[in-house]
Amino acid sequence: TVKTLRDAMRRYAEEVSPHKKGERWESIRLAAFESPDHAPLPVSKKLTDITTADLALWRDARLTKLSRGTVLRDLTLLASVLEHARREWGWIEVNPAKNVRRPAQPEHRERVITGPEVRGMLRALGWPPRQADGKRRVRSVKQAAAVCFMLALQTGMRAGELCGITPPDVMTDHLKIRAGKTGRRDVPMTATTRRVVDMLDGWSGDTLLGIKAQTLDAFFRQARDKAGLAGFTFHDARHTAATRLAQRLHVLDLCKVFGWRQTSR
Repeated sequence: TVKTLRDAMRRYAEEVSPHKKGERWESIRLAAFESPDHAPLPVSKKLTDITTADLALWRDARLTKLSRGTVLRDLTLLASVLEHARREWGWIEVNPAKNVRRPAQPEHRERVITGPEVRGMLRALGWPPRQADGKRRVRSVKQAAAVCFMLALQTGMRAGELCGITPPDVMTDHLKIRAGKTGRRDVPMTATTRRVVDMLDGWSGDTLLGIKAQTLDAFFRQARDKAGLAGFTFHDARHTAATRLAQRLHVLDLCKVFGWRQTSR
């Protein structure tokens, strides 16, 4: 049976992607490879006929429209599909992506979210108002997103880590990350952070925040547009937290909190 690049991508999405942490996003990206936006990627061409030149042509076309980082990620995923087809399925003898020149890594981006920007985002996200007893309590997913943003600013935790925390992970003075990008670690909580976490009392859900990372991202982008702001993402809250905490913590303690394996950040 003649196997095409489309066949390889679809089988990879069915058999390989489900075993990865980022299954949903990888499946979306694999499906997008078949869209006209990815022309001239030869999705209908026989795998054995695809050349390095074919993929280089696709790479160059993408670089005229997208950032180097995006094209590099797509090329890396495509190379993984082709390598799996070679090693595991025996569909090709040589991976044509192996010799395709990779775009240069994008320059490291560091953006600190300013105080006025933080306040604008919290207003747009509907920061929980004080109740009759003087306490703030989360009563909507939008407010949960606001609390999540504040926790990211205070702890430097990633969106996926925050969205994965369950009530048993909340200790007296720290939060437990059981499946973070860099493994398990404990994140200290200040008294202020504890008060923010307490806003989630009575907010139901399988997780503490009751919100998924993709939903959080959507709310964050909508709020940023509503507030008339630009130039930063949710992940920049992590760098903002690191910048602030670096003024108070020893570098090795900072690495422990953020799960960094080395100090050169």
